[in-house]
Amino acid sequence: MCEFTAKDYKKGQPRWCPGCGDHFFLASLHKAMAEIGVEPWNIAVISGIGCSSRLPHYMNTYGMNTIHGRAAAIATGCKVANPNLTVWQVSGDGDGLAIGGNHFIHANRRNINLNMILLNNRIYGLTKGQYSPTSPRGFVSKSSPYGTVEDPFRPAELCFGARGRFFARAVATDAAGTVDILKAAYNHKGASVCEILQNCVIFNNGTHDSVYKADGRAKNAIYLEHGKPMLFGENKEFGLMQEGFGLKVVKLGENGITEKDILVHDAHCQDNTLQLKLALMEGPDFPIALGVIRDVEAPTYDDAVEAQIAEVSEKKKYHNFNELLMTNDTWEVK
Repeated sequence: MCEFTAKDYKKGQPRWCPGCGDHFFLASLHKAMAEIGVEPWNIAVISGIGCSSRLPHYMNTYGMNTIHGRAAAIATGCKVANPNLTVWQVSGDGDGLAIGGNHFIHANRRNINLNMILLNNRIYGLTKGQYSPTSPRGFVSKSSPYGTVEDPFRPAELCFGARGRFFARAVATDAAGTVDILKAAYNHKGASVCEILQNCVIFNNGTHDSVYKADGRAKNAIYLEHGKPMLFGENKEFGLMQEGFGLKVVKLGENGITEKDILVHDAHCQDNTLQLKLALMEGPDFPIALGVIRDVEAPTYDDAVEAQIAEVSEKKKYHNFNELLMTNDTWEVK
């Protein structure tokens, strides 16, 4: 690999609203790619339709702006047809979990070696403010003027339910945290899902306000690191302990609690019970989990397909179309 800078992956002038979380994420993606070091000509960025799906236009890589909800399907074909290509798939919560929900769960179930980015602002932005599959119950929007009467998808729950092996989360405005999980997603062999929390400044500004700024994250988020105790707070004064089959927040020093009593994060555990509980935590009683929550190795679909093709080909009498034509009886018409 050559040495690259973020500039090597940049292209064009982004056309998003000033302050949109897409700007923050794009800058982090450029930086992460530079640190990973894969050549731009060995990368494909695939998107669907939506504000976030404009992202391939601003990447100096191969890219494709596909149709609504079909990014995972196109990305799957791209990876299976060219296993040596590094494929990043970018979708919004509406594009990726509504019409694209079927492709999302099956890409995870098959464990295709894709880096799947879900930019979650809990709204349809491009079509001007309708509620999305991640909008909370009671959310008032142009398509739900009296409030939604349905519960939202929780992306982590959907990923884990589809037997997903990698799930991470970051906040768009947290460049360091975003770059870290993008690099971890690349290093994971298999389907990796990165949920990026971001605001839509026009139609849903403030939806992630509790963690959108650094001081909010210090109070309301926990950064999970494999092998490290689950501590959080401005001075790491709080931690997580197990209580029955659930979790509880404790304060160090109270009731004799020390760091030794705090749960240690295991992102590589095959049993996802605790990982899912961490991924589903939310305020005001619990911090929002950021970082790599699950990272478990398993056979990938694309490797299995490639191995199967090689195995079957070895047993065949023909290896190309001309040889196929000559395997049966032939005759010549004059």
